[in-house]
Amino acid sequence: MLQDSMKAMVTIGNGGYDRLVYKDVPIPKIEEGEVLIKVLAAGVNNTEVNTRLGWYSSSINSATNEMSHSKVDLLDQKSDGGWNDKTPFPIIQGTDCCGTVVKVASDIDSHLMGKRELIRPCGREHGFKSLDNIWMGSDFDGAFAQFLKISATEVFPVICDWTDAELGTVPCAYGTSENMLHRANLKPGETVLITGASGGV
Repeated sequence: MLQDSMKAMVTIGNGGYDRLVYKDVPIPKIEEGEVLIKVLAAGVNNTEVNTRLGWYSSSINSATNEMSHSKVDLLDQKSDGGWNDKTPFPIIQGTDCCGTVVKVASDIDSHLMGKRELIRPCGREHGFKSLDNIWMGSDFDGAFAQFLKISATEVFPVICDWTDAELGTVPCAYGTSENMLHRANLKPGETVLITGASGGV
């Protein structure tokens, strides 16, 4: 039996570290097509910093590291500062997640229960023929909490000897790569040149 509340790091608006509040929040209620994940590990990705700072806004023309040390008042929410549009503050960030399914909606097969999973952070609400995507931790609540809810289509069982923390570093880099290949409209038989395969992406 799950408790009613959980610990979470909640981002309350654009700005510095003072915009992060560690507090008790209700455990998410899953709906049709969703599963509840117990977070085992959550990576900290640059998109967490970008979202908190409102860096995705078209009004920003400086690097993330410049903004993070700037004396500029960032407390006003950027109307276009989120990944897609306006970040829905307050939000639980956390784009990278390794976790275990602890509950499934009534329309979801229970075979996912209890398995260690990776969560794809870039959801495709309109299917893979559409370039539209929504990002966990920027457009909806993410993994900086004890539990998160997510569409069952974005959950993938993993069997390997990697630790939870190692697996928790994969999803955002993977999602970025997936989107790049999709946007490039890569087709069978074509070649991709990767210049500088030195980072996660």
